[in-house]
Formats: sequence, C-alpha cells, structure tokens
Amino acid sequence: MGRPHDLPRVVKIVDIKEENAQVRTFTLDLSVGAHPGQFVLLWIPRLDEKPFSVAFDDGQKLELSIAKVGPFTEALFEKKVGDQVGIRGPFGKPFYYELGDRLATIGGGYGAAPLYFLAHQAVQKGCTVEFIVGGRSKDHLLFIERAAALPSTQVHVSTDDGSQGFKGYNVQLLNQLFDEGLALDRLITVGPERMMKAVSDVALEKNLECIVSVERYMKCGFGICGQCVIDESGMPTCMEGPAMDHKLARRQKEFGQYHRDALGKKHSF
Repeated sequence: MGRPHDLPRVVKIVDIKEENAQVRTFTLDLSVGAHPGQFVLLWIPRLDEKPFSVAFDDGQKLELSIAKVGPFTEALFEKKVGDQVGIRGPFGKPFYYELGDRLATIGGGYGAAPLYFLAHQAVQKGCTVEFIVGGRSKDHLLFIERAAALPSTQVHVSTDDGSQGFKGYNVQLLNQLFDEGLALDRLITVGPERMMKAVSDVALEKNLECIVSVERYMKCGFGICGQCVIDESGMPTCMEGPAMDHKLARRQKEFGQYHRDALGKKHSF
C-alpha cells in the first residue's frame, strides 16, 4: 500500500470562483498540508488525472486555480459546487527562502497563483515581497487584489499591451525596479520557461539567489514512471522540482529550450 498522499482521496468541491475568462479557482473540502510550490494530481474518474500547482492551502481547504485548456479542464469546468473529484498529493519540492528575506516573486500567466500562496506565507515569517505579475492584457492578470491586501507586499503589474501597469514584460519591469534602487535577497519565479530563464539571467547579473519552477509531464508524482525526467541527467522533476535552484536548472541543457509531451516528442518553448 502506498503512502496516504500517494492514494487518491475523493473530496467535494465547496466553491468555484471565476478569476477571469480563462481561469477558475476550485476550492476542495480538505487540506493536503501543501507548501507553496508543490503540486497535486487531480483525478476525474473515467477520464484522466492531471497535475496542478497548489494555489492555496490554509490547513482546512485546498485551492487550485486552473485554466481551461483541453479536454480534462473542459470537463472540470462542467463541475458544480457539491460535485466530487479525486486528489493525490502533495508532491514535489516547495519554494524555499530565509526568514526576513527581501523577496521578489515574478509570475507570468498562471504563475501568480502559487506565488500568492508563497507571499502569504513569507510575510508571516518576516519577509518583504515585491509581487511582480505580468499578462498579455489586464484581462489575463491574476491575484492582484489578494496580493495587494497582504502586509509588507508591494504589487507591480506589467501587461504586453499596456492596458494596466507597465507596458512590456515582467522581466523588463523587474529590471526597471532594480534601476530605481530596489534591493533584494532572492527571486522566485513561476511561468513560461523562457521567462524564468530571463529571470535567472537577471539573478546571475545581480548575484542573487533565485528559485525557478521546472515542470515537465508529471504523472506518478514519486519518481517511478519516468515521464517527467530531464534529458541527459535523468532527473525526475516531480521529486527534484518543481521548485529548483536556478543554477541547477541551468545545468540542464533543455531548460528554457524545450520539453517533451506525453509521447516523448520534443516541443520547443
């Protein structure tokens, strides 16, 4: 028999919140004891099981912020409050930081959700947080209001079209903040891998600690199936990630370049 978190538990959906046209937050009636940066595997019986980053876990309820992008999420978006799903986890390594750190979180796309969870935890441990989030337009931004309500947190927004905040990319905004005198201890980033590679480049230039979130095709969650391994090193990202020191990630030749799908086919970023 597996460990308790390796086995699926059937739970109720107790709340569904529409974040924007693409994303809904599903609240489940349990805590899995997750830390920011970890993921769970969500199961819809007779359909499939898919991995999702934990958006929040307060010890009583679990939140998952999910975009509708394929058959599994389309089926999930048909679910109503009171319906049941299966869940396994948590899996993977969480983000890490030191007490009292001056942090900047850099989120692209759906990366803002786990970074809000991180910020919520970090400010309770004496950290200050520069919450930097970017999107194609203001209609694609996530968790801005929730982050702005946190103590010791400053929210910075970028949009590609300039419809809200800084016009341009979030890494450009990060560099502007450095030009304005921002002092930090650590960068933590979640989003498209090319974006995270750019954040890593900034961290190297500024000699800062940096954590990236490396995601591959997660399937079993505990390093057995081999679906999520990185080429050459064979490192299972479900065990050695998703949260990973950027220098370790950079030693993987595929980081920021490509990933493999469920059939093992390469897809460039």
